[in-house]
Amino acid sequence: MLVLTILGNNSAIPAFGRHPTAQVLQTDNDSFLIDCGEGTQTQLTKYKIRRSKITAIFISHLHGDHYFGLIGLITSMSLLGRTQPLNIYGPTALEQIINLQLSVADTTLSFPISFYSLTEEKVIFDNNKITIECFRVQHRIECWGFLFNEKKKPRKVDADRARSYEIPEAYFGKLQQGEDYVTKRGTIIPNVEVTVAATKAKRYAYCADTIFDKDLVPKIKEVDVLYHEATYLKDLEERAASRYHSTTHQAATIAKLGDVKKLIIGHFSSKYETVDDFLKEAKEVFENTELGLEGICYRI
Repeated sequence: MLVLTILGNNSAIPAFGRHPTAQVLQTDNDSFLIDCGEGTQTQLTKYKIRRSKITAIFISHLHGDHYFGLIGLITSMSLLGRTQPLNIYGPTALEQIINLQLSVADTTLSFPISFYSLTEEKVIFDNNKITIECFRVQHRIECWGFLFNEKKKPRKVDADRARSYEIPEAYFGKLQQGEDYVTKRGTIIPNVEVTVAATKAKRYAYCADTIFDKDLVPKIKEVDVLYHEATYLKDLEERAASRYHSTTHQAATIAKLGDVKKLIIGHFSSKYETVDDFLKEAKEVFENTELGLEGICYRI
């Protein structure tokens, strides 16, 4: 299970009730914070997402609207008595920034931080439920996207049917891994006779601030949900390019070329009071598009 909650969907300046970029991806066991713009703490509280459940934070790049909320969140975690370790993934300079902020405030945290620099495209997180990869996106400064891959789930054993074949429960674990059962007489009980396939593992791709770049397509190919920034409407394509951002049509084009199942757009420019036109324009190119509205949970 992957559940995405949008905490902030605006670009550089908080405006019209919208906050800078932040979102949380939850699995059965972990909560991953993706970017941490100003106001993220408030949004976590508002949408009842517990800080203590966040096991890792992923920062795409060092423009303020993507990480200015980080030091506040870290110190609040400490003030609330957190003891479990926190992993932070981001550009190399972020570690120095965090250490400087803690140092000048003479702050000693109640929990350890492990910092992991993003320096190359690779798997950066791996546990028994999910792997997480980083990939480069093209922005004005070093910037990263993230790909979250659920691991293949084991097959589900039909216990009653398995017992009818006199398969011992001690063998159920091997059935879950797809193995057949061989009786003492040498009869093969095919795995498909006593198990059913689990739900397909899900994939989520987060494309942080980026110019329109078709090189992204193979990196997000056929994901279940793609988040792609759409800072401007289609008539401001030149402005988007000059600022290394994308338009509605450009984000939708990446989704279409990547044959993704669903597109979520966000990072709306503060020049727009309303964002209804963003959805209308994106749907002109890729129908299954949704706005990344704050507080909305998307089950992937």
